[in-house]
Amino acid sequence: MLKIASFFAPAVGALLVATSAGAQAPDPAKPGVVEADVVQLQATVAAVDHADHAVTLRGKDGREVEVTLSDQVKNFDQIKVGDTVTATMYEATAIFVGKAEGKPAAVEAGVVQVARPGDKPGGISTDVTEITATVEDIDTAKRIVKLKGPEGKIRVLKVGKDVKNLAAVKKGDQLVVRHTEEVAIAVTE
Repeated sequence: MLKIASFFAPAVGALLVATSAGAQAPDPAKPGVVEADVVQLQATVAAVDHADHAVTLRGKDGREVEVTLSDQVKNFDQIKVGDTVTATMYEATAIFVGKAEGKPAAVEAGVVQVARPGDKPGGISTDVTEITATVEDIDTAKRIVKLKGPEGKIRVLKVGKDVKNLAAVKKGDQLVVRHTEEVAIAVTE
């Protein structure tokens, strides 16, 4: 069985190294924020759809959710109605400003970790999307930033008053948005 408690650090760490190879690190003198959330729930398998590689999970409150699993998930055929599973979902978004290191870009990467053959079914799926945009113009008094994205389009954004140190952002800097989603499901009974 997969160790759910320890899956975040290695998978996310490896994926961030892979996706950050061409991206710059945050500049501590410029604005940045990270928002993260972890949800863990116990559920019962209510249905198994072998053709679509999906399971329907029923929570203690009776609500159901269908989850399509990667074809890489080993031992899928062992999952049966009535199994108890633990599902852990992690989602984080990091937004930061750094010096320009190339053209704006959008990059996606994913990693799937599965149970060993013979173990109870389980797996972890991690997806990271990183988008960079170049600051084309900034009006700190009006708190407006014009960004040029990967496709060359200009977007005008109003920056909230909760963003500190906006004056440190300069034309030519890059805004980086890195979004990570990770889901771990393991049959526990």
